[in-house]
Amino acid sequence: MTFAHKSVLLKETISNLCLKPEGTYVDGTLGGGGHAEAILKQLSPQGRLIGIDQDAAAIAAAGERLKAFSNVTLIRDNYCNVTEILKQMHIAHVDGIVLDLGVSSYQLDTPERGFSYKEDAPLDMRMDQRNTVSAKEIVNGYPREELFRIIRDYGEDPFAANIAKHIVQYRESKEIETTAELAEIIKSAIPMKIRKSGGHPAKQTFQAIRIECNRELDVLQNSLDDMIELLNSKGRLCVITFHSLEDRIVKNTFKRNEHPCTCPPDFPVCVCGKKPKGRIVSKKPIVPDADELAANSRSGSAKLRIFEKA
Repeated sequence: MTFAHKSVLLKETISNLCLKPEGTYVDGTLGGGGHAEAILKQLSPQGRLIGIDQDAAAIAAAGERLKAFSNVTLIRDNYCNVTEILKQMHIAHVDGIVLDLGVSSYQLDTPERGFSYKEDAPLDMRMDQRNTVSAKEIVNGYPREELFRIIRDYGEDPFAANIAKHIVQYRESKEIETTAELAEIIKSAIPMKIRKSGGHPAKQTFQAIRIECNRELDVLQNSLDDMIELLNSKGRLCVITFHSLEDRIVKNTFKRNEHPCTCPPDFPVCVCGKKPKGRIVSKKPIVPDADELAANSRSGSAKLRIFEKA
């Protein structure tokens, strides 16, 4: 299957980057290259784009899409390593960084990648297939308490305890090997009246296991401060999230960098010495308009937040 992924909030992201033709930019989640191509079209030959993705299929697809541009460098890695990547390229600061988080349409729609509860395939869910831990190892190896924690915290599923219990009971007699097996186990753990009225019963648990498998929230939490440090003055970090956990991390990190003072509110002057790193460009997240929602149903939960370095 060809790597296909419709870039969400494309025009809003590009306009908020405030691109400089000779600037240096990073796309930390390259995917199919949609945001990267839009950036490159506005750069002069002196401008530069570094595209990063941990998925080999994404790197291959973006390489094909962007082959007409000579000022782009593609690197297969996790965006959490962006500081080291740029250091090795002798780049100290950049003018803008884009993160389009979550799972791509290609990953969801390629059954053998094991991301989807709608297709029967081997359990996998690794965005970087060089990693040794897949969804299969998680559902078959994690203790019940740990499964409960990730389904509760990452999937925000009210039936997390019962789902974890059913997974552990099932694997006592047989290893869980496929997405269909796991989806059925989850379904059996959710009351019939909820199954009839809600969405697919496996959606939240599959999300939780995917997040755990790829360490998505840890990577995001540990990368945003570094990315702000990498920006030149007036450089911007644009982050697109797809669920509340990601958005909360971005919102809180941006807020802390805009207002880092830790002095008690009754202090007449700041004595902690912490200075703002920049400003939040939009106090409320930017969301898809009606046209985009009609054209791409998967954009429905997308939120764009922007931070500008002082």
